[in-house]
Amino acid sequence: MKTVEEIKASIEAAVPGAGVEIVQNPGPAAQHSLLLTAEKAVEVAQFLRDDAELALDFLSNVTGVDWLDKEITEKVKVTRTVAKTVDGVEQQVEETVEEPRKRVEPGRLEVVYHLYSMSKKHGPVILRMRTGNRTDRVELPSMTPIWRAAEFQEREIFDLFGVVFDGHPDLRRILMWDEFKDHPMRRDYVEPDDYDYEPTPHDEVLAKAKAHQEKLAGTAQAAEGDAAR
Repeated sequence: MKTVEEIKASIEAAVPGAGVEIVQNPGPAAQHSLLLTAEKAVEVAQFLRDDAELALDFLSNVTGVDWLDKEITEKVKVTRTVAKTVDGVEQQVEETVEEPRKRVEPGRLEVVYHLYSMSKKHGPVILRMRTGNRTDRVELPSMTPIWRAAEFQEREIFDLFGVVFDGHPDLRRILMWDEFKDHPMRRDYVEPDDYDYEPTPHDEVLAKAKAHQEKLAGTAQAAEGDAAR
């Protein structure tokens, strides 16, 4: 099979402006991946499926990743003017020093696709797509029109991570109920403490459920006291 660099070159030759980047995997497997832009992702995917040499006709799995905001400290070279005494004479001289600067890298959601060729018996080729952020720019194109196996797996990522797949034929929750709020696989997800859906709470779940009921009872008593005044 072609190397990831050769696949990238083939994509760029077939899809003008594809904007594909290689994401290095430093692990022993060295399974490097291709990062696609949302604008060209479907066109690139169709090429990978239909190309006679690659023939990536089988999508084995789709996974979601949640990247929180990350604070990064970088050393920046800064030139400043300082007073120094040279041969007994105070002078203003310029010196370059390194200063730490902090910046916040915005969080995002990522979707990872593993592709194989059943006819050529090679793979995997790994594709990635990233959302603009974790809040109001969470749309990515669906790969279901290219590989039907993406349908349920993208629904699961929509349900648990909150990625909205444009062009998906039936995008709705698949594990949680329709009225459920939030996305349980987000790294900042907070579990509820009522556990109304747990028929037989036990251990830590039971303790949380009791604490929740006690809090509700306390709130109700306080409300009754206020009304009686």
